[in-house]
Amino acid sequence: MNLLSAVFPPLLGVVVGSFLNVVILRLPRADASIVFPGSHCPQCGHPLSWWENIPLLSFLLLKGRCRSCRAPISWQYPLVEAAMGLLSFLLFLQQGPSLRYLVLFLLFAALLVILVIDLQHQIIPDRISLPGITLGFAASLFTDLATWQQSALGVLLGGGILALVSWGYTALRKQKGMGGGDIKLLAMIGAFLGCQSLLYVILASSVLGSVVGIGAMVKQGGGGRMRLPFGPFLALAAISWVLLGKQMLGGGKMALFLAP
Repeated sequence: MNLLSAVFPPLLGVVVGSFLNVVILRLPRADASIVFPGSHCPQCGHPLSWWENIPLLSFLLLKGRCRSCRAPISWQYPLVEAAMGLLSFLLFLQQGPSLRYLVLFLLFAALLVILVIDLQHQIIPDRISLPGITLGFAASLFTDLATWQQSALGVLLGGGILALVSWGYTALRKQKGMGGGDIKLLAMIGAFLGCQSLLYVILASSVLGSVVGIGAMVKQGGGGRMRLPFGPFLALAAISWVLLGKQMLGGGKMALFLAP
């Protein structure tokens, strides 16, 4: 790997990650635009100068505080930027300079935004998942991530499986279970990665969600009801499928059936 290949992907990731922070902050608000106004302190409205808007570096230079009002800057900002930088680098190592890299980069960016928004607000914006379904299917026509048949089946099965689970839970428990956002998110994942990814994504997200949920209940002392958003686990499972799926499946018959 040459120097350009080692530097450009993480640099692209942190720059895009900076924009993702704007999307995460503003998209859940119906009255906010992700374009206007420019970057500013959410506490005092201080417009950020160019050097206050450098991904990762500005957080360090400002020592985690607004230059104007000295309010603390959320750790979400550098963490999202660093996460997108790392994901971009790992994707580039796996895919190289290719259309597959660009498509998966867009998928990872969407999943990262969904993960954080769902954790904070317990919603998955349709403005990401619905266009994502269309983009994922379109990508199947130009890349070998999935055939168009696998992509179309991924949308139908991804949405259908979770819709059926949600309907069954509601019928048995007489209360709402999984939200419609999760259903559309899995349909989006199926569109990008094809129906062959769904079994792994559903199983991995369910196991991870169960482990986190049990851990949270134990920490709280048990006995109480708690609601965990499922979107972050679906997002993490999809990311792990792309980066680690073949290795975790061990290259056996199941890997041949499920491999991306």
